[in-house]
Amino acid sequence: MRRTMFTLLTAALLAAISPLALGEDWPNWRGPNHNGSSKETNLPVKFSKTENVAWAIDLPGVGPSTPVVVGDIIFVSVATPEHQMMALAYDRKSGKQLWADTVAVAPPGDNRSNKAGPSAAADDKHVLFFFGSGDLACYTHDGKQVWKRQICEEYGDFAFMWTFSSSPTLHKGVAYLPILQNTRPYRQGKYKPGKDSFILAFDPGTGKNIWKVDRPSAAVAESLEAFTTIVPHTNNGKEELLVTGGDCLTGHDPKTGAELWRWGTWNPTKIGHWRLVPSPVAGGGVALACAPKGDPVYAIKLGGSGDISEGGLAWKSKGGNISSDVSTPLFYMDKFFVLNSDRRAMVCVEPKDGSVVWEIDKLPGRAKYEASPTGADGKIYTISHKGEADVIDAKTGTVLHSTDMGGAGVDNNRPTIVVAGGNLIIKVHNKLYCIGGGKVN
Repeated sequence: MRRTMFTLLTAALLAAISPLALGEDWPNWRGPNHNGSSKETNLPVKFSKTENVAWAIDLPGVGPSTPVVVGDIIFVSVATPEHQMMALAYDRKSGKQLWADTVAVAPPGDNRSNKAGPSAAADDKHVLFFFGSGDLACYTHDGKQVWKRQICEEYGDFAFMWTFSSSPTLHKGVAYLPILQNTRPYRQGKYKPGKDSFILAFDPGTGKNIWKVDRPSAAVAESLEAFTTIVPHTNNGKEELLVTGGDCLTGHDPKTGAELWRWGTWNPTKIGHWRLVPSPVAGGGVALACAPKGDPVYAIKLGGSGDISEGGLAWKSKGGNISSDVSTPLFYMDKFFVLNSDRRAMVCVEPKDGSVVWEIDKLPGRAKYEASPTGADGKIYTISHKGEADVIDAKTGTVLHSTDMGGAGVDNNRPTIVVAGGNLIIKVHNKLYCIGGGKVN
């Protein structure tokens, strides 16, 4: 009896402290659940560049990529002023740099970004770094390079008007990468005429392909191009990979890459300049596809087979702020949260019918919000192009806190706010902040 009581008390104590002590990693661009949410609790509400800061460091470069966190290590990629594409690792407790390596040297391809746009992806053994130059490298957590590939040398130069920036996804021991591109080159190089878009699955430990499948599309010109990331999702026990771009949303078998179903299109007249940036997000039995350039959000029924273009649409948003040209929506607390990048608006909607729960017509920031929102601890965290961060009550839409984490010269800031171990990890231009005093594993 005494032993039983002791066991029960121990279990109760562990249950009570686990939300703070155990924390969650943030191993992929859209977090541990691939939808922008985390089970983290006890997260900061009030903070600034000087308030509630555990540490802040200067990075050797800049880039739109979002940090990822596994255990005690933060992994982040940047491009230096000398165009070095760098893989970096920092201690989550102190901010101390653990290691750094130059993966490649690659000058910018356009004047709006650099080639350090893709976010890293990590598991408990490896971390993958990918760059818009096509360089893909794997490291152990202590900084040893395990292997390296050059995707453009293998399959030809990327065909994108703007710098390619899809992130790899690591899920259940397999890495996935989409290359959804044009069929004609923009620049001279290693371009191979007539190539199709494709998706790759490869072993993160060896870099060897598990499968490579073409991903055809009826889109034309720039509308073939997507900067989206593959999203794994399980619906009614069936796991699928969700891929959006080329004017359609498709579901694929994770084991073979075979296309299971396809819905399209948000572009029936085949407009030729509708490149796609927001990745899909799933929840409540549907997956959202955000048409670009101020057009609606489409909710597609999951669980279909074959061509579901006729009956697969659950609902479509109707005007107003439920639209996103860049930011990927969040699924959290059984709701979707759509951040309208250009209007600086946010809308909470029901998955079943798209009805509005609450709406913020204008967020406090002065600049566009292209970073995707994060949901945790009953709150939503957003950040603008200028580094203006907001904390929003997820139930009511009340803005709880706003602060400027940027400064002079900060613009085009797009990294997502990351939550891990009771802290916020915020990357703004060439600064990396760890916010909050939550216990770190």
